[in-house]
Parts: sequence; C-alpha cells; structure tokens
Amino acid sequence: MAKQRMLQFVNVDRDMPEKRPPNLRNKDFGEIYKEYATAKAEEQASRCSQCGVPYCQSHCPLHNNIPDWLRLTAEGRLQEAYEVSQATNTFPEICGRICPQDRLCEGNCVIEQSGHGTVTIGSVEKYITDTAWENGWVKPIVPAAERPESVGIIGAGPGGLAAADHLRRAGVQVTVYDRYDRAGGLLTYGIPGFKLEKPVVMQRIEQLEKGGVEYVLNCNVGEDISFADIRAKHDAVLIATGVYKTRDLQGPGSGAEGIVRAIDYLTASNKVSFGDTVAEYESGELNASGKKVVVIGGGDTAMDCVRTAIRQGAESVKCLYRRDRDNMPGSQREVQNAEEEGVQFEWLTAPKGFTGDTVEGVMVQRMRLGAPDASGRRSPEVIEGDDYIEDADLVIKALGFEPEDLPSLWGEDALEVTRWGTIKADFRSHETSLPGVYAVGDIVRGASLVVWAIADGREAATSILRQLETPASVAAE
Repeated sequence: MAKQRMLQFVNVDRDMPEKRPPNLRNKDFGEIYKEYATAKAEEQASRCSQCGVPYCQSHCPLHNNIPDWLRLTAEGRLQEAYEVSQATNTFPEICGRICPQDRLCEGNCVIEQSGHGTVTIGSVEKYITDTAWENGWVKPIVPAAERPESVGIIGAGPGGLAAADHLRRAGVQVTVYDRYDRAGGLLTYGIPGFKLEKPVVMQRIEQLEKGGVEYVLNCNVGEDISFADIRAKHDAVLIATGVYKTRDLQGPGSGAEGIVRAIDYLTASNKVSFGDTVAEYESGELNASGKKVVVIGGGDTAMDCVRTAIRQGAESVKCLYRRDRDNMPGSQREVQNAEEEGVQFEWLTAPKGFTGDTVEGVMVQRMRLGAPDASGRRSPEVIEGDDYIEDADLVIKALGFEPEDLPSLWGEDALEVTRWGTIKADFRSHETSLPGVYAVGDIVRGASLVVWAIADGREAATSILRQLETPASVAAE
C-alpha cells in the first residue's frame, strides 16, 4: 500500500526555514531565511490536510491553488507544483518572500485553528519557484501570435508588471512608463534586500523585457510625456502608479533638518545596494550610520526602516507607535525580527514636536487606548502631562502614503477620483471614468499589499483584452 503523503500534521511539527543569527544578519542586506532542502520542503508540504474547503486559497487575493501545489511538492513533483503555482500568480517567488502570510493564507489554515501550527505555505512557495529558476522551468514569454494593438502602462510596480506579463503572453504590444531608472517600483526601491533580494526582482523584469515589453524609464508622466500623448499612442492605458505622497508630521519643529521621508530613505539604501552613488547617502542625510534613529509609524514600511537603520550601523534605533503591539498594522513576524536585531519599540507613544534646527530630539507624548474607532480598533488618547524627550539625530517618517493629485498633475480633469484622492475604477473591470483607461493597485485601493496589486493587474489585463477584442460598433452601443 502506498504511503500516505499528506495529512502529516499530526506527526510532523511546523518548521520554518532556519533564520540566520541576528548578530550576523543585522550587518548585511541578505535575506534572513535560509532555503529549504528538498526533503524539508516535501516534509512541510505533507502537513497539509487537503481541506474540502481550503480557507488558505479563499483568503489569498490571487486564489492560488495552494493545496494542489503542496501535494505535488510532497510527492516530489516540483515542476508540476511550479506550473500550478505560476498559473494563478505572476510572481510566486516574490509573494513567497514578502506576503504577510500570517494574515492571509497561513493565518486561515485549518490545522492552525486546530492547534497544530499552520503549514509553512510562503516558504514552500518560495522554494518551488527558486527551484524552477535554477532548473530552467521558468520559460521565456513567447506569444503564439503577435497582435497589432498596444497598451501603455504607467507604473512599473507589481500591478503594472503583472498586467504587462498577461498582455504580452496574449501577443499585445506593451510599453511601461516609470519615473525611476529601474523597473519594479517598490519591489526594487521600497522593500529592503533582507526581505527581497534584488536579483529576484531583476530576473522577472529581464524576463518581461526579453519577452517584448518595452520600458520607458526616468519618465515622469505630465512632465516628460503628457497623459494625453500616452492615450493617443495606445489602444488602452493602465494606470498603476502606486501611492508615493508621504503623510506629514505636524507640531513644532516638524520642518527641521534630519527629519526625512521613509520612501526617500529606503530608496537611497536600495540604490546603494545596486552600487549606485547617492549624494544624500554619502552626505549622511539619508544614512543612519552612527546616529540615534527614531522611526515614527507602525506599519511594514516602518519595520523596513528600523531594520535598515540597524544594518547601516546606527548607534540606536527606536520605533514610536501610538497604539500597542496587538493593535499595530505591521506584521508581527517583522516586529519579532526587528526586536531580535536590536530595535527598541516604544509602544503607546506619539510625537508632539521636535527640538533643534537640525533635529536633536523628539517631543514624545504617552498614549493610552480608549474606545474603538470606526475600524474597530481602539483609539489612542493622550495622557496629559506625561511627555518626555527622545534623543534623535535622524527621524524617519513612516506614517503611510497618500495618492498624488493625478488629475491636476496630468491635466486630465475628467479622470474621476474618490474623496481620498484614489482613482475611481470599476471593481470588476478596473476601468476608470475615461474610456479605455484602467487603474489598479494602490492608486485605487490606497496603500495595500503587493499581492493585491498583482491580482488587480491580472484582472485588468483580462478586461483590456476583452475590450481590444470587442468591435468598436458594439463597444459604442
């Protein structure tokens, strides 16, 4: 009788890939988790209970067929596992590294609810696709037939690139416009290498380029080329710009030197990792080396900043967050990693102001949690008279991102936006108020997850293909 490959969760404990020791990993930007060996990946995949109703799949924005590729991995059929994974996810090796699995697939694993510890879905997903690249199973993009229609995509982040991949495989001509000198958006310049090593991103960008996607880089729409010109040049346009406008700090001294935006800080660090010379890094403006660093915020961007500062050789790194640990928006896994690496968290604290023309300290007010707000989270309240000064040479604002005013920047008043400034788009087709113009990712959702941007990009590409195949006379009715 054949050995039962699955449902091994009763016999096999959950076992994540080994983490490099904190005192070693906090000195470089290499990924902190080691790779599974084949036997370990098969063992961990075999813990899946093969649910009749797989909650891991239903809670994945891409609805990845997780039980099937776990079973194939457990059976040693890795190439088939990769093909099943790639069928629904354009970039599985990226999602395996940076998705908050504890809030999505793994957080809804049935065996987790029964007390056995969730299946290590993200680590297996990463292992499958890394193995696929190593063995040449990731095939070039070769359309069955070329088509004359073209699509312009504004933004080379995960949403735009996912759409570009889908459209190119259908033979459509694709041009991607981006403000940066490398494609990838936040995958390239926003997320540090210790979470997502850059060769992992660059190999996908190269695959798309070899597959016929044209990149127009260092291109600011509204300055270097008009939005109207892009619309005139292409049969359809996809807006996938993301959100880059930083929420600002208020209070006395908030304009002092030494208070910087998280996106500028992380971009400079990532450019240095590519070997670029960055003047603001060389001058120390965007370099934490030898400094007392205070990061304000509690999301994943704040976690990226504190962990980057540690690696740059900061004297100390503290994170101020106005709620407690249980109510922070960032990944608990990231908080644990940061603490292991030497970051100090000051819970229930918020900045009141700043001292010094060049920042010398943060005026901090202590908080307590009051009644729940509209989102259900308890609202922070100031404890009057319980203030103190936190010494700081560098303060990093990681308070989240807001959309830029695209209708004004692009001179397109007919592009409808919500009261939050995000673009209005149909939640099924992703089409905007402008015919033939679609929008996906954070510029529609607000600051969200990479996996949602990928899902949106794939869906929008399907809608665009449907539009391109619809006769003009039918579309006008």
